[in-house]
Amino acid sequence: MKNQLNKIAKDTNLFLKKYIQEQENSKLVYAMKYGLFPGGKKIRSKILIDIGSLFSINYHTLIAIGAAVECIHAYSLIHDDLPCMDNDNMRRGKPSAHIKFGESTAVLAGNSLLTMAFEILTSSKIKLSDKIKVKLVDKLSMCSGHLGIAGGQYLDLDYEKKKVSKKQIIEMEIKKTGKLFSFCCAVPAIIKEKSLKEIKFFESLGSDIGLLFQIADDLIDFKGNSKIAGKRTKKDQKKGKATLISLLGYDASIKYCGKIISDINRNLKIYGSKSENLNDTLEFILNRNK
Repeated sequence: MKNQLNKIAKDTNLFLKKYIQEQENSKLVYAMKYGLFPGGKKIRSKILIDIGSLFSINYHTLIAIGAAVECIHAYSLIHDDLPCMDNDNMRRGKPSAHIKFGESTAVLAGNSLLTMAFEILTSSKIKLSDKIKVKLVDKLSMCSGHLGIAGGQYLDLDYEKKKVSKKQIIEMEIKKTGKLFSFCCAVPAIIKEKSLKEIKFFESLGSDIGLLFQIADDLIDFKGNSKIAGKRTKKDQKKGKATLISLLGYDASIKYCGKIISDINRNLKIYGSKSENLNDTLEFILNRNK
């Protein structure tokens, strides 16, 4: 698993570095690179490639699309850390972008990464038809805006110090985290022009994976070490964040994660041994410590 993640991270970062290098330089590029590199473990790209292997999609095509996803993810982290949002001073083991460059530069760097994602999806670097590219842009747009990441972050802030139901928490976490995973899972089906029903199946699968990832992230915050995690931990409880851990408790949340993995594996049985890589990734998501 570690070797696979390292290869995907290396290939994704190489694509992004070359892509940025080929663009006209600006003073914002340094802040953009700071938010992008070295980057996280590339779990979203790994999921994209795991699902892509079910459809025999070209690896380099998936790396390029994964690079667009990583731009969206990096933008969301830069903005989430801002003083007006979660006010976090550390990310990925180094000072957050607004600490390093100032708040206004961090906002603009995040905005630039957001838009660069769509530049990548529509570029000649991705060898797909314009028709497919438009569908990918449409899907990623919906997963990133008020129906996805931005909407989820709004709910996350709105629910602080409030009594919130399990249904509301799950809705918030699926928007905040699950929608980007939903895009990653839907991409291969969109590329292969599968039926709407099949695309919806993979979108739902991605939402479940994203929910698993977010709960695992909350578990790290609850019991994790900030030096290992590369970010401040034990902050959710202090801020009164609405999480499944605060509602169900630590042990019950782990049990809930086990059920999510079990349900995903059952739904993917039709793909046989081809789905083994994804199963390994899910176990890694749950048991990681950062």
